[in-house]
Amino acid sequence: MRTIAVIARKGGSGKTTLAVHLALAAHLRGRPALIADTDAQRSSSQVLRGRTEVGPAWVETSGPKLFALQLSALREGVNTLVVDTPAAIEEEISHAIVAADLCLLVIRPTFLDLAAAIQTAEIVRRLRKPALIVVNQAPVARNGVEPPAVKRALQALLLMRLPVIPIILRARAGYQSALERGRSVEEMEPSAEAAREIAELWTFVETFVFGRDAAQAVR
Repeated sequence: MRTIAVIARKGGSGKTTLAVHLALAAHLRGRPALIADTDAQRSSSQVLRGRTEVGPAWVETSGPKLFALQLSALREGVNTLVVDTPAAIEEEISHAIVAADLCLLVIRPTFLDLAAAIQTAEIVRRLRKPALIVVNQAPVARNGVEPPAVKRALQALLLMRLPVIPIILRARAGYQSALERGRSVEEMEPSAEAAREIAELWTFVETFVFGRDAAQAVR
């Protein structure tokens, strides 16, 4: 089993959207998945509670309970545990980082998101945990050219000394429309650009945490 902690200290960064889509991506590819919703708002739970199809399991919990949850999930055959963390609560985030095989720092291309992520990046480095940055809700590139805000953000992210996933998630209405139905964009519009983004992102993350051979084995 692998644990992926999805982290954003700035509210509204799309953390829950990403956490749910990752869990659904794992589920759709045959990996038994579980979301640990440690955010007091319980947004991940609300999304999956409204799902009518079979999907990933979910549990409302807290950071200090993650270790026990991991043991229980492992016994129950869970393959992928996704932790949806709360924004700005350092202690809860630290528990998730300790429990994680991979930390995903979700950042919009804005100054405030970048500033909020610096402290999290320091915690990740101090705890010596693998971490990747996901750029989320970015304006759509035009003719292959990134908007100035995205270019500035990518340059600033170099200062964090953490790898940035090359797949950028764009600001697309399809993400929220899918969540309103407890589904992913891959299920709602398989041929849409949002579905392609999630599929490519999941492939990148899956290969990182499971290894290339293990990732290919479930296909």
